[in-house]
Amino acid sequence: MGIVSGIVGGIIVGLLAGSPLQVSGPAAGLAVIVFSFVQQYGVAMLGPVLIAAGLLQILAGFLKIGSWFRAISPAVVHGMLAGIGILIILGQIHVVMGAEPSAGGLENVAALDNSVGNLWRGDANALIALGIGVVSLAAMVAWEKFRPKALSLVPGALVGVGLGTVLAVALHLPIARVEVPDTLLQGLSFPNISDFLLLAQPGIMITVLVIAVIASAETLLSAAAVDRMHDGKRTHFNKELFAQGVGNSICGILGALPITGVIVRSSANIQAGARTRLSTILHGVWILALVAMFPQLLGMVPLTALAAVLLVTGWRLISLHHVRHLFDHHGWIPVGIWVATVALVVIQDLLIGVATGLALSVMEILPYLRQRLHIGEDDKDNVISVRLKGAGTYKDVPRLLTTLEALPKDKMVEIVCVDLQFLDHTCTETISEWLRRERRSGRQLAVTNTPDSHHPRLIAHFKRFSAEVA
Repeated sequence: MGIVSGIVGGIIVGLLAGSPLQVSGPAAGLAVIVFSFVQQYGVAMLGPVLIAAGLLQILAGFLKIGSWFRAISPAVVHGMLAGIGILIILGQIHVVMGAEPSAGGLENVAALDNSVGNLWRGDANALIALGIGVVSLAAMVAWEKFRPKALSLVPGALVGVGLGTVLAVALHLPIARVEVPDTLLQGLSFPNISDFLLLAQPGIMITVLVIAVIASAETLLSAAAVDRMHDGKRTHFNKELFAQGVGNSICGILGALPITGVIVRSSANIQAGARTRLSTILHGVWILALVAMFPQLLGMVPLTALAAVLLVTGWRLISLHHVRHLFDHHGWIPVGIWVATVALVVIQDLLIGVATGLALSVMEILPYLRQRLHIGEDDKDNVISVRLKGAGTYKDVPRLLTTLEALPKDKMVEIVCVDLQFLDHTCTETISEWLRRERRSGRQLAVTNTPDSHHPRLIAHFKRFSAEVA
């Protein structure tokens, strides 16, 4: 079921996606909900529920609900990514040592004693798994550092997994490997018409709503994070929500698991050098090709080699330089938001961590909560002046970005800041990123008129903006 979801997430969602570099696949955040639902209502009802949840996502896309995810605080986004990175490392370190990872971060910390103990006692299987994992990890790191220019398109992850697989096969090592079905048809299960009548039951209707909301939130949070990993095309959040709805509806028809945008896959995609949606589509194509034509080849891959890839991905997601950036430019409050988000993502779960981070973000703007950012435009002599007035906070980001992204590409843009009173870190980073992207694209930019405000951090933001367009 998960393989079918990965194929749908890659090919179907990839073709329609509003976030071209985001890779979609089975939703880990919905695993507990799906498991409980199947236990109570049976696996046959999962298809109709996913179809209904997908239709709700499509409706949400048409209603433009996705646009509000553009307002998410960078501290929350990077805190979410760091928390996910820590969870990946805590889980996959067990796989590298030949053990089974637990579901939660704290459980994996508690289980480290047992996994390390197996190595200390000389458990042969654990030592073999560790050896292959270390070799794969070393090959990845060495390839990224010393890669020949002629082979620049070959990602380090492929080299690491390939070397680990060759060693495991050549030496006939007793090691856990990827499990794949004999045929793809084993993963298909089409719903019956009679099952749709049961959607009227209150318990099932609630599950439809919960799956739609959580899948949408995880996808759009992931998309917001992906946008901060590259300088290419920005996410069209409502289009992405529509694409996810189509994907989940198709998963329901095929009897597969629900899908979301997956930050781990997306991060690996970007780290491998992805530039267009073709990389996302090929993700699904390769899964389909390998499972349909070469299941035995895929079944040779050691799990510990894949775990080595995920360890590198997890480490890169933590990205401590973002914390230093937040502190240098915005002080302790965003750093506190980052720490709280990381801690709760690791200790509880992703949505609780993000919800807490968003709630704490309100603290930064409490004195300015009732104020808003006024945006004016004046087009004279091929120069568009965008006048910012008042207090800009995260709630103004969707409207601000809509204005900036609609400006004609062939004209110079002047950002006038004289009437600004306050910018929170979300609004500041949004303007800064837009200025950097536009400058790289060759557009002429200017930031003029020092703000009248006596807020020292706002003056520092103005100087930063001016330096970025100089």
